Amino acid sequence: MEIREKVFAITGAAQGLGQAMAMELAAAGAQLALIDLDAQMLTETIAHCNEVAERKGFGTLSVKAYGANVTDEEAVERVFKSIAEDFGALHGLINNAGLLRDGMLVKVKDGELKEKMSLSQWQSVIDVNLTGTFLCGREAAALMATQAQGGADNGVIINIASISKAGNMGQSNYSASKAGVASLVVTWARELGRYGIRVGGIAPGVIETAMTGGMKPEALERLVEAVPIKRLGAAAEVARSARFIIENGYFSGRILELDGGLRI
Repeated sequence: MEIREKVFAITGAAQGLGQAMAMELAAAGAQLALIDLDAQMLTETIAHCNEVAERKGFGTLSVKAYGANVTDEEAVERVFKSIAEDFGALHGLINNAGLLRDGMLVKVKDGELKEKMSLSQWQSVIDVNLTGTFLCGREAAALMATQAQGGADNGVIINIASISKAGNMGQSNYSASKAGVASLVVTWARELGRYGIRVGGIAPGVIETAMTGGMKPEALERLVEAVPIKRLGAAAEVARSARFIIENGYFSGRILELDGGLRI
């Protein structure tokens, strides 16, 4: 798919991977519908996108901010209706919004139960990572399918999964949610291909973000040491992977594992 002047929605676009992917698409001349919990949080991303577009000679892009809780069905429906009204079309969605609330399933010491993962700890992650992906994917697919004019590349959906989809200690909630997100890539690709909609996924490993930046030096060192190429991934590398999926019209139903050789 040609990115220039196409309309792409990105959830969780206020920082981190979402911001990096928005900037990558802005550099290719895309129009952007940026979604986060609070629209005001997107001010910095919009400024960065316009700066990148100016440098690339595209001038000021059409970039709009939308505030929505991706776990709220009515809010998600409203946002995608607004995107259709504001831009007149939708060509792509990157399902990036996510939440971490790590913890062991149970903790027992000296035969005594000390702690359990709470239901709220489980449910909050499932709601954002999996249900949010479902709701946004459903609304985006509905727009793309109904606007389809024939052809083989009417739209593309990218789900951001994680290397943890294979299961990771201390992440029952996160791993389960990301395994679900990954399975939706295959399911949706098979369902939506008839409308000319492709679906792909990216499963990042350990990426350098604000979260890793806040880790203790010794913990971060152990983390880097576990990666065969001995460094963390960069958000820009994830962004370029998203661009590859969008531009490669034969990529669908598969997940790029971007983890520097690390396997869980």
